[in-house]
Amino acid sequence: MTFETFRGKTVLVTGHTGFKGSWLTLWLHKLGAKVHGYSLPPATEPSNYQAARVADVLETECLDDIRNRARFTEYIHAVQPDCIFHLAALPLVRRSYAEPVETFEANIMGSIYLMDALRTLGKPCTAVMITSDKCYENVGKPEGYVETDPMGGHDPYSASKGCAELAVSSYRRSFFPADKVAEHNIRLASVRAGNVIGGGDWAEDRIIPDAVRAVTAGKALEIRSPHAVRPWQHVLEPLSGYLLLAERLMQGEDRFADGWNFGPYAAGATTVSEIIDQFYKIWGEGRAEYDKEAPKLHEAAFLTLSSEKAMRELGWKPTWSLLQNIDRTANWYKEFYAGEDARELTLADIDAYMEQMEY
Repeated sequence: MTFETFRGKTVLVTGHTGFKGSWLTLWLHKLGAKVHGYSLPPATEPSNYQAARVADVLETECLDDIRNRARFTEYIHAVQPDCIFHLAALPLVRRSYAEPVETFEANIMGSIYLMDALRTLGKPCTAVMITSDKCYENVGKPEGYVETDPMGGHDPYSASKGCAELAVSSYRRSFFPADKVAEHNIRLASVRAGNVIGGGDWAEDRIIPDAVRAVTAGKALEIRSPHAVRPWQHVLEPLSGYLLLAERLMQGEDRFADGWNFGPYAAGATTVSEIIDQFYKIWGEGRAEYDKEAPKLHEAAFLTLSSEKAMRELGWKPTWSLLQNIDRTANWYKEFYAGEDARELTLADIDAYMEQMEY
């Protein structure tokens, strides 16, 4: 079975109460991993963490802030993980304008605290640091950003992710070089993905959660930037890449300790308005309007990733089409609001995805 390496392994997921973290935690548990979680309490009500009863599948969890260096380090050392997926972050562009200091502290220093804890862990460990496609200096590149493109970022969130990537690169070269794993026992990689969609996301200022809130309330969805192009993908797409990368590293393929993009095929990059039109078509109702009164904070109009490196070297590739991504997402929410169980809906999508994977 794919990802068999995780069976019986001790895995720490930071940010396990979040959207991506909750899906990853349930997937790892399904794979037979002993999963631990470190995160703030869920930021939304409802949340997939609560609705899918994620806490029930954990060995232990600590609901604390990654900026609490002493507690974070203590927990990492207590868990003694074989593998870490670091997703904990302040993840919203527009919120970063309101909380720039907190965003930089969490996204940069939280990552540094984790990596520094690895220096004194005292056992072999693979760490996959999750950043964002927004870590790149966005110059409107139409063919998609590659791993060797410069880091950057206009808004505090994007800049914080670019800085986090530089910190990961520095720790890898300074303390955890891939050619000296026998000495330090740490395999450190970073990953970037596009805009993820899927059931169980109720975050503020995200287009699908906003669409769900609007249609379930019988209101029109107000869209800030209908023509903005993003590389849309189901949450399981990048998560499968993270798992594959971690598996290869845990199997001793040290050359994969590097930075990686996990984005959709070019057809997955489309506009906000096209996504919403298709989402409401599948839902069977709902309407959208352009919000002319929304504050005009800077948000990139065009951003796509190139995943050629992951396809060529890891053998990873997207599994679902854009239409399948939207269909799975819309139906998850429809069934949830009709009374279906969130964990069963999530696991059903994971099962369907794994059946169709070709790696």
